[in-house]
Amino acid sequence: MDDAVRAFLTEKVAQEPYARHLGLRLVAMDTGYALVEMDFDENKQNIHGLAHGGAVFSLIDEAFEIASNSHGIMAVALNMNVTYMASPRLGTTLRAEATEVHRTVRTASYQIRVTDADGTLIAMCQALVYRKKDKAFAATTSPMAKEDVAAGEGALST
Repeated sequence: MDDAVRAFLTEKVAQEPYARHLGLRLVAMDTGYALVEMDFDENKQNIHGLAHGGAVFSLIDEAFEIASNSHGIMAVALNMNVTYMASPRLGTTLRAEATEVHRTVRTASYQIRVTDADGTLIAMCQALVYRKKDKAFAATTSPMAKEDVAAGEGALST
């Protein structure tokens, strides 16, 4: 993995307010790959006391974001299809592992698996990104050009 891309992603992930709020932790990354963890606590429960789907989705999205931008080209989400397999027990650590399955010049597909501390499969996701022409790490404050934001491009973080 390119050192400049690694440094950029490491810094941006550490500064990301939403990821910090959820307690998401980047464990490992490489080109086309990311591993992110999150503790499942009472703040991430739904009305039934089970894992909130939004919390699990956020964990998936963070791993997807890192893996898909690891080539140094800005990637934005086009589609994410999540299947929830099981509910984790309170207090466990959840791990999302994103792996690149296929990549072209303009799109790339990823598989993201969420497991608990015992290795139980909690959720699976098939995801697709659009790879823009912009370098992900070209700007110091944001990889997105202001014109793209004004035009509504790059609405998703991944």
